[in-house]
Amino acid sequence: MSATAGRPSLLALWSAPRSRSTVFFRMMVERRDLLTLHEPFCNIANDGSTEVGGRAVNSTEALTDTLIELSAEQTVFFKDTTDCTYDSIFGRQDFLKSGRHAFLLRNPREIIPSFAAIKPDMGLHEVGIEYLYRIYQAVLEAGGSPVVLDSDDFVDHPERTVQQYCAAVDLPFRADALQWQPGERPEWSQSARWHADVSASTTVQRRERTYDRTIDNDLLLRRFYEHHLPFYAYLWERRLRIS
Repeated sequence: MSATAGRPSLLALWSAPRSRSTVFFRMMVERRDLLTLHEPFCNIANDGSTEVGGRAVNSTEALTDTLIELSAEQTVFFKDTTDCTYDSIFGRQDFLKSGRHAFLLRNPREIIPSFAAIKPDMGLHEVGIEYLYRIYQAVLEAGGSPVVLDSDDFVDHPERTVQQYCAAVDLPFRADALQWQPGERPEWSQSARWHADVSASTTVQRRERTYDRTIDNDLLLRRFYEHHLPFYAYLWERRLRIS
């Protein structure tokens, strides 16, 4: 039976990198009533292929077709990050309109130092918030109903945030999914070094980090921040208010 009481659906979670989206994914895996996919678009962009429902998929067009096909029979949830680009989706009105697209948002002041600590030669586009905005606008223009979540709300008020997310996308809330056993998941083995904190986690919680390079002491990182800040501000104003 689908998670939506007989109505299979396609649930997408888009986020800039380092925005706690893998924690969100880990929670959705714990539900065990969804087909969950970790960064399938990113896998194709970086590695040329991804696995979906036991089949190899080698292009973003084929992936989009496969997601739509599978979601006619079961509820599919995928999360992906916007440090890579997937421009073919902008021509897919069926995908943009029929899927329930959510956007997990984090302040670029926090994203940029975290990303630079792992990839010191990061580029401007890899901050990902401008591309997140572009996908959001494409969903709107296709007639979809995008949902914006603040990742600070997610880590500070996880139960309430997930309850409101589930209500927004017509998914039953499962409180038990907010706890899990620690360990690396096969879904993110291709990019495990980016997800060490999630692999060690057992629940949704805030983790504080300090970094040598920040937007306050590095002029390049500051320029990245100033470029992406207006896109962040636009999306943040449209976030779900957590009651």
